[in-house]
Amino acid sequence: MENPEAAPVENREAAPVESRGAAPGGNAPRGRTVVVTGGTRGVGAGIAQAFAEAGAEVVICARRPPEVPLPKTEFMPLDVRDADAVRHFFAALPRLDVLVNNAGGAPYRPLAQAGAERHLRVLELNLLAPLTASLAAYEHLKRAKGSIVMIGSVSGSRPSPGTAAYGAAKAGLENLARSMAVEWAPDVRVNTLVVGMVRTEQSHLHYGDEDGIAAVARTVPLGRLADPADVGAAAVFLASDAAAYISGASLHVHGGGERPAFLDASNAATVVNRQQGEAR
Repeated sequence: MENPEAAPVENREAAPVESRGAAPGGNAPRGRTVVVTGGTRGVGAGIAQAFAEAGAEVVICARRPPEVPLPKTEFMPLDVRDADAVRHFFAALPRLDVLVNNAGGAPYRPLAQAGAERHLRVLELNLLAPLTASLAAYEHLKRAKGSIVMIGSVSGSRPSPGTAAYGAAKAGLENLARSMAVEWAPDVRVNTLVVGMVRTEQSHLHYGDEDGIAAVARTVPLGRLADPADVGAAAVFLASDAAAYISGASLHVHGGGERPAFLDASNAATVVNRQQGEAR
């Protein structure tokens, strides 16, 4: 299963990793205040670290603090599903330049094995919560001429059996970002990172042991799963001055996507080669 390792709590549960690439030089958001929801572990921690290394003032929020403190970040407890708490959280901030809506995830749950109310909880976390946070942050971002980065998923653009509500929420999130980019222009830029498979400490739950993870990685054109730092570098770019004219865009961070399954099942090449041999 793709981004984000489908955990039922703050998105992409994993330990922090070292940054893979440098932030965009002089265009980095140095000195700006950045909030990363679900920023304590996994992809969220990778994003928070990337902004911190770029010189930003980073606030990470989640229901629980990180198991390992993230350097140069400040943790503040927040359940993004609590609308009143979200509004109070942003109202208390002295300023805000960048909001990264990263918190999300979902357990594996086939549609017929749960009622609509259970699936609604997935929609609340992955679609309604980013909307609530964005609305609460709007006045700050408008004053700062800031930006929002939504953390989407390839699950929003293809079938997601077992996490159908999650895929539907991510499809909605990407569309929400495009509409928000139009409504809030020119004051606030809004973009989406469409993330593919990411290597976290929970990868074994979805891909198996190291052999299984390696086999899954071979299905990615670039030959590996993403690191959280890969997503972090892309988020820093979208929030930087280098992306000043980018809004309403969806940037895919998926290593080239997924190789179509029919290519491996097809025997067309064998048939063509045989026919060519017979024609000689």
